[in-house]
Amino acid sequence: MELQNLITLTTGITLLTCVLAVVGVHSYAMGRAQRQALVDRLSATGQIPVVGRRRHFIALDRRLRRTRLGRKLELRLAATGLDVTPGEFFVYMLATVAGLWLIGQATLAPFFGPLAGLLGIWAALQFLNWQRQKRIEKFINQLPELARILANATQAGLALRTAIGMAAEELEAPAGEELAKVANQLAVGASMDDALGELTDRLPSRELVVLVTTLVLSNRAGGQVVSALRNLTETLEERKETRREVRTQLSQVNMTSYAVPVLGVGSLFLMNGVKDGALERMTGSPVGQIAVIVAFGLYAVGFFLIRRLSRIDV
Repeated sequence: MELQNLITLTTGITLLTCVLAVVGVHSYAMGRAQRQALVDRLSATGQIPVVGRRRHFIALDRRLRRTRLGRKLELRLAATGLDVTPGEFFVYMLATVAGLWLIGQATLAPFFGPLAGLLGIWAALQFLNWQRQKRIEKFINQLPELARILANATQAGLALRTAIGMAAEELEAPAGEELAKVANQLAVGASMDDALGELTDRLPSRELVVLVTTLVLSNRAGGQVVSALRNLTETLEERKETRREVRTQLSQVNMTSYAVPVLGVGSLFLMNGVKDGALERMTGSPVGQIAVIVAFGLYAVGFFLIRRLSRIDV
C-alpha cells in the first residue's frame, strides 16, 4: 500500500514537473518573440542601433550620443539615410582629416597641413548636407503620391494610423522607410503629433510641413481630411514641377560655385609644380601665411555668396 502511494506521488510530481516545464518553455518563447518585436520597432524608429551588421566603436558612439554634438550628428545622419552611427562617422571624419593633413603637408608645404585638415571637416559636413538634401528632394517628389494614398485610404474608412502603415508598405524609399518609422513609433505608444513632428525634424521642407499640419489638425479636430488631401495632392504636383524647372535653371550656377574653390586649390598645385618648393618659401614668412589665409577666405566667401544668391525658395 505504501509502495502504491509512493508510485502515485512520484507520478504526480513528474507530471506536474513536465507541465511546468512546458509552460516555462512556452513563456520563454513568447517573451523572446515579444522582445525581438520590440527591438525591431525601436530599431526602425532609430531609438536603438540597427542590428543588421556589426557596429564599430560602440563605446565612443555611446559617449558621443550623450553630448549635444552627438545628438545633432545623429539627427543629421538619420536624415541622410546612411547606415552609419555617429561614432563611426566621427572616427571616419578624423581619419579623413588626418589623411588630408599629411597629404597637404607632404605635397605642398607644412603650412597647408592644418588647412587641408579643416578642408576635410568641411568636406565631411558638406557630404552630409548633400546626402540629406538629396534624400529630402526625393522625399518631396514622393509627397504627391503619399497624399494620394492617404486620401484613398481615409476615403475607404481606414484610420489615419492604418493609412500611414499602408503607405509605408506601398511607397519606396525614402518615403516608405520614414513612414515605417512613424508607424513603428505609433505602435509603441507615441502620439501622432510627436511621430509626425520627428519626421519633419528629420526631413525639413515646406511641403512636408503643410502635409503634416493637415494630418495633425484633421486628427485632432476631424473634418474633411479627404478633400483637404485631394487639394494638397494637386498643389504638391504643381510645386514639384516648379522645383524641377528652378533646379534645371540653376544647375550651371551651382557648378560655378564649386568650380571657384577648385580653381584656387588647383592653382596651388600648378604653382608648386612649376617651381618646386615655391609654396614652402612663400609660407615661410608671416606675410605669405596671411596672404594664403586671406586668399582661402576670399574663395570661401565667393563660394557662399554664389550659393546664397542662386538660392530660390519655391
